[in-house]
Amino acid sequence: MAASMSTRTLLDNEQPSSLASTSSASDDNPRNVNGSTTEAAMAPSTLGLLMLTFNCAKKLVNVDVLANHVHTAFTNNATTLPDVVVFALQEVAPLSSAFISSRYLDEYFARFDDAVNLAARQYESNGTTQEEPPASVAQTASSPEPPSPQRRSYTLVAARNVGYTAILLFALDPDRIRNLKHAEVGFGTAEMGNKGAVGIRALYDVDGTGTRCTEVTFVAAHLAAMEWNLARRNANWAAIVRGLTFGDPEVILNDLRGPEGGREPAQPAENSDQGTEGHGLLHDVHDEQHVQVQRAMHDISVFKPSSHLFVAGDLNYRISTSSPPPDAVFPSLDPASPNYYPAFLPLDQLTRERRAGRTMHGLSEHQVRFPPTYKYDAQPKREAVPDQDEAEVPWTFAKHRYPSWTDRVLYLDLPPWVKSRGGHPSIDVVAYDALPLLRSSDHRPVYLRVEVPLVPPHDLSPPASVEHAADSDTLKDPRVRLPIEVDPEAWSRRRVARQWELVVGWGAFLGSTKEGAWIWATLLAGGVAAWWLYKTW
Repeated sequence: MAASMSTRTLLDNEQPSSLASTSSASDDNPRNVNGSTTEAAMAPSTLGLLMLTFNCAKKLVNVDVLANHVHTAFTNNATTLPDVVVFALQEVAPLSSAFISSRYLDEYFARFDDAVNLAARQYESNGTTQEEPPASVAQTASSPEPPSPQRRSYTLVAARNVGYTAILLFALDPDRIRNLKHAEVGFGTAEMGNKGAVGIRALYDVDGTGTRCTEVTFVAAHLAAMEWNLARRNANWAAIVRGLTFGDPEVILNDLRGPEGGREPAQPAENSDQGTEGHGLLHDVHDEQHVQVQRAMHDISVFKPSSHLFVAGDLNYRISTSSPPPDAVFPSLDPASPNYYPAFLPLDQLTRERRAGRTMHGLSEHQVRFPPTYKYDAQPKREAVPDQDEAEVPWTFAKHRYPSWTDRVLYLDLPPWVKSRGGHPSIDVVAYDALPLLRSSDHRPVYLRVEVPLVPPHDLSPPASVEHAADSDTLKDPRVRLPIEVDPEAWSRRRVARQWELVVGWGAFLGSTKEGAWIWATLLAGGVAAWWLYKTW
């Protein structure tokens, strides 16, 4: 499963692809290290998170332009840099690069790394200070000289992809990111990654004591396109719940069944005096094993009970099930217009399907107060200036697609058993907005900035009283009961699809790239030379 993905970490720039398969259950538990009481008292009580989704249209991004936009996201309603930045990217690179190996994506990932750090330098050079700035940041803020371009505030802790879809995890302090795991699922043609989802799960631990920590799961997704494909988009989400697993379900099932492979105990004889009691014990054994399997599958799913969950991507939900006719009315950005874009929000498929329980089960979304994010046609520049100096890209909506809110960020809110405790913790939304259009794409980036309370994993998990509750609303919480069962063959299916990706990727490489053309030319020249030598001999 992990063959198509790579990880960059502070300790190891290229982790082996077996990282996910070697993760153990103990990885989920916070480390217990002796820490200072004073440090614990000064430690923050929340994780500052910014998650951004962007459809890159298979092109390299302009670092300066993207940095300007990310800087806007950093400063919107906030006074500090976020602790963690996550990019959910779709169509991150051409097919050959995306399908062959994640090493071919290094050039694309590096531009996002440069952009987020350039945005951070812009933020710091403007005099905005952190609550507890590192010495280098404090020195920069007090110095009249701009910060050194070599200094990088954010470390790229992990980079993963499944085909066209990628996820990047940056951290101000990479030492606080622990127990990294990843998962992927494809649901494009033959379950390949032309459409798919990729996830990262980690423990954010402030001081290593386990008292100031929380577990977070991030998912980047790209669902089926086209207005009429609503049912397939819902099916894609179901495929994420079934197949995006942070462990091999078959391995877990085999471990729970034991060396006998799940063989049932011998049945007691019908006329035996212990027959009735034996059947009862056998029933209890089966029930207990079933409960263990359910819990194990739940723990490797996207809805792990002890983890926060954030889902972002080009989810492709539209405002219509058919393409627009020539005289279609489009949303307007003019507040005085009768077609001002908020009037079209009730037509949004995602909101309707989510509330009906047909997709994004249990997830929440902050109020949408930005215009549709797709589909844009960039117009010629008004002035002959570099892209980074262009104040705003002039645009029109494409005429053959209804403008829609395809790009979204959702999250799993705190469960009621946590909200009811002392202190009233909550996920506080700082900003949810769309960034300006980039010339390289027909989508606008969308970001969510939140403060995530540091609720330890064992406190997020439902207590026994909740697991046995009869309240239907409580049972609908995906932390209590999965809305869709995990596929035991998820990793096996992914391995098969990965082989098809290699075939398609190399085919595209040889047939559509300059490098491929050189390979064909070399083979042709070698063939001609061999034929000539054969004839002359």
